[in-house]
Amino acid sequence: MKKTSGLLINPKKGIKGTEGVLLFVVLGVCWQVTTTMLPLRDPSLYPSPAVTFMALRDSLPELLRGTWSSSLILVPGYLLAVILGALWGIVAGSVRWVHRAFDPFAKVVAPIPPTVYIPYAIALMPSFRVSAILVVFIGAFWPVFVNAAAGAASVPLRYRDNAGILGFGRFEYMCRVVFPASLPNIFAGMSVGLALSFILLTVAELFGANQGLGRFVQYYADYADYPRMVAGILYTGIITFGAMALLDFIKRRVLFWVR
Repeated sequence: MKKTSGLLINPKKGIKGTEGVLLFVVLGVCWQVTTTMLPLRDPSLYPSPAVTFMALRDSLPELLRGTWSSSLILVPGYLLAVILGALWGIVAGSVRWVHRAFDPFAKVVAPIPPTVYIPYAIALMPSFRVSAILVVFIGAFWPVFVNAAAGAASVPLRYRDNAGILGFGRFEYMCRVVFPASLPNIFAGMSVGLALSFILLTVAELFGANQGLGRFVQYYADYADYPRMVAGILYTGIITFGAMALLDFIKRRVLFWVR
């Protein structure tokens, strides 16, 4: 094993991390071959990579405005879900009577697909933005809650005994023992919740948004402008990848003791 120009090289495995890049290259080549060399029934439905990236370049100002609009929905709903899901999950996983009281409710409500709430939330809330934030919150809350509760419940009993010996009260025990021990589970729930948040955000914007990433795709699909529609899908994927990568970076920095 040796290090060259910042890249980790293994004689047997090659350069670490190139597999993902190679997969995108292969998919890009397949896309190019499919749209330029194969006899397609309706070529307008399959824009080539060059046409799609030109549409992406031309639509970039509109997509940036849509990103800002979508972030005003995604960020509040997701952050609120992370905070409340982690706090309540730790309580439910640590306090037995809370677990017994809340667990049946969670088993009934958590499996319900959050998308079914969208039409009713739009009709119930005073504005589309508030209703979309609510739907994003519901979708992200349950993965964070379930994982936080599982992490809190799995804290070894010796930790609690040691905390008692040190004179920790209930609140101090939660903050200094249970919360750090549950962080790996909480971050696992945050990753699932973030992915669900993007899905729910896009679906909600298909229903009643005036702008946003989901609305961009829907708008140009309605007008059969498929290059811009595909460009919007690719752009949404890039934004989602960036958000997931940022969360993974934060996770590695916070959980520095986990390898």
